[in-house]
Amino acid sequence: MWLRPLLVIVLVGPFLGREIFPQVSSGQLLLRFRAPIGSRVEATERLSLDVLRSIEKAAGPGNVTITLGYVGAPPPNYPINTIYLWTSGQHEAVLRVALNPDSKIRVDEFENQLRKSLPPRFPGCQFSFEAADIVTQIMNFGAATPVEINVSGPDLGASRAFAEKVRGELAQVHALRDLQYDEPLDYPSVDVNIDRERAGQLGVTAAGVGRSFLAATSSSRFVIPNYWADPKSGVGYQVQVQVPQSEMASIQDVEHIPVTPGSASHPLLGDVAQVSYGNVVGEYHRLNGQRIVTLTANVSGQDLGRVSKQLDAAINRAGVPPRGVKVNVRGQIGPMKQTLSSLGVGLLLAVLVIFLLLAANFQSMKLAFVVLSTIPAVVCGVIFMLLITRTTLNVQSFMGAIMAIGVAVANAILLIIFAEEHRRAGNTSSVAAIRGAQTRMRPILMTSMAMIAGMVPMALGLGEGAQQTAPLGRAVIGGLSFATAATLLILPLVFSMVQERAGVKSPSLDPEDPQSAFAGQQTGNQNPLQGEAL
Repeated sequence: MWLRPLLVIVLVGPFLGREIFPQVSSGQLLLRFRAPIGSRVEATERLSLDVLRSIEKAAGPGNVTITLGYVGAPPPNYPINTIYLWTSGQHEAVLRVALNPDSKIRVDEFENQLRKSLPPRFPGCQFSFEAADIVTQIMNFGAATPVEINVSGPDLGASRAFAEKVRGELAQVHALRDLQYDEPLDYPSVDVNIDRERAGQLGVTAAGVGRSFLAATSSSRFVIPNYWADPKSGVGYQVQVQVPQSEMASIQDVEHIPVTPGSASHPLLGDVAQVSYGNVVGEYHRLNGQRIVTLTANVSGQDLGRVSKQLDAAINRAGVPPRGVKVNVRGQIGPMKQTLSSLGVGLLLAVLVIFLLLAANFQSMKLAFVVLSTIPAVVCGVIFMLLITRTTLNVQSFMGAIMAIGVAVANAILLIIFAEEHRRAGNTSSVAAIRGAQTRMRPILMTSMAMIAGMVPMALGLGEGAQQTAPLGRAVIGGLSFATAATLLILPLVFSMVQERAGVKSPSLDPEDPQSAFAGQQTGNQNPLQGEAL
């Protein structure tokens, strides 16, 4: 009898999608745009404006309410801490677009459309969509996207080489979108290799070369901080000297930087050093003090639970990492697994506590088992309803399943109490079960139908942000529908089978209980004594 529900749970349950919270269309999209690495901020700004115009054109006239963009990073001569910025350099921009609520545009479908249309129009650029709503941003736990893979180790070169293998395997996972490195690993640079022997002959030190090069290309604030106090207001202003950026446009311009101002020989940078183009890591990310290489990706077309299994398989296909290199999956995958497993353990503990309480209340383990026999029906109803409505198993649907189990157990308790009273009155277990169902059918139907009717508006998910709580209502409706049918049709059969050979004497230890098994023994011991006294 319980074999079929268990088979449904075991065989059909794995087909449910899994995630922490359901995806909700917030009417906004957040796009991280990366121009070719090394682009100047003015070039990035022009490209960002073109990207925004392309988005407005794709959305249609009047469907974009407002746009907000943050382009590049402040120059190094601006005295701020860049750890609080959203970008890694002048080549990167963060664009936020708010859509018109009346546009009827689904954000996920619109993002897929832009993924196809933007790259051909902007060759060499990278695009990555990030969470625009605050709930998903929090659920990412500090990651920019739902999927983030960190490859860490003591040797950055070995970590990057293995990260490239992992990236090649992840590219075969069709549900991943916007797969890319989070850090600019190949930032163009100007390498200055000092000829120390030549520099010594000209009376130039390596420190002097570095100070002259830094002051000319960045600012004198890094070499000689200088402040001027306004005599009228007393406010101090930082005075900085820098060669105009337009005059530092090639290696030849760098080679003409004087390295020892005021010297009689007037040596230039090109006289004491070899200047060439190179590549460096534009930004370092660290985890527990170790440098890491970060891969980010979005998920589209599949739920996060299925994608997590494909990610594990892809990482395993990449092979054994080098010595000291570790791969850590961050984002929503780890918290999702922990949250759902904790909810599952909590549900099992709740069922166990209910079983013990019922056993103490009925003073019968069998009756407690009969009451809990409706729980598999609740779980089957939740599974079927989530599959029909294409809803994932998440925190909301788990809460709905727990609510449905509570109502189903309460209805089962009412039916079993009345059925047991009829059985103790002298009826057979089958007759008592039928009378108990007939007696409590109307209250059970009223309770279940009222609960289901109250959950219908929530399950429809109408209105802005209503999809966030819709899984709860759907889980309650599916679980209670199956549980009500099982309570009125199957539970009486289970009761009649379990209580068919049960006695009518109470298992109570109270000797004054007229139905107690000890009452007859005590009465039998007292009657002979009374007879002798007479």
